[in-house]
Amino acid sequence: MTGAGAPTTAYGHVCLAFHDPAALDARAVRFLAAGLAAGERVGLIAAGGRDELARRLAGLPGLDDALRRGAVQLMSVQDRYRSDAIIDPEAQVRAYAAATDEALAAGHTGLRVVADATSLVRTAAQRAAFARYEHLIDRFMRHRPMSAICAYDRRVLGEAAIEELACLHPEGNTEVLFRLYALAGTEPVALHGELDPSNHEQFAAALDRANPRPVDGRLLVDATGLRFVDHRSLLHLRDHARRHGATAVLRTSRAGTARLVELLELAEVTVEVAR
Repeated sequence: MTGAGAPTTAYGHVCLAFHDPAALDARAVRFLAAGLAAGERVGLIAAGGRDELARRLAGLPGLDDALRRGAVQLMSVQDRYRSDAIIDPEAQVRAYAAATDEALAAGHTGLRVVADATSLVRTAAQRAAFARYEHLIDRFMRHRPMSAICAYDRRVLGEAAIEELACLHPEGNTEVLFRLYALAGTEPVALHGELDPSNHEQFAAALDRANPRPVDGRLLVDATGLRFVDHRSLLHLRDHARRHGATAVLRTSRAGTARLVELLELAEVTVEVAR
């Protein structure tokens, strides 16, 4: 089976796993330069002092002037968080909402950030909280003018840990079998890729951490980008809907999914076959 590539609904929330800091810096310069050209306020959040962070963006056109104008902001991770910090997901989103508002009030068109969050996700407890934040900020970016690259160091974390977070981004350079991400409007989530016996536990964890909430008793899931779904993952979806006293409405292009739900007698799951 192949990995879940970037869906057609990608909107600027990217997971970037790296092993070469120079490659991350080069990507950051390109990403932030595009933001400056679009009139956005941009920022780099990473380990190191202000001078070191400025050196990492040395290739950014007009860096000195942009720093003076406040169009570029540099933020040290260690100055803002303890090394053992477990972030408050809701508070973190509120902070970015305020930063987006401040950027707009200052005359910018939006906010664009590159954040090396490696030090904030070293432990299982840190990753659980950060995964919840990733989904919340993903939904925020669907409705507000903010975009971000969330960077994670492969040398420190390893692939398994990064996959826990990568699957909650609509796009990225890590090969994951499925992606669970936000949609605009009334659709709480979309599923893209494949849910099979090898990753059903990862899906259960991602669903629990993202914790999408039903609207009027219906948990809408756009699964038109889902190529395969195993019965175990349908059971996880049923359990999630049941915990919220809701019905999961799975919108899919595959008629066989409806038959599988019928055979499993999943009362809390209904299937809408897209034509």
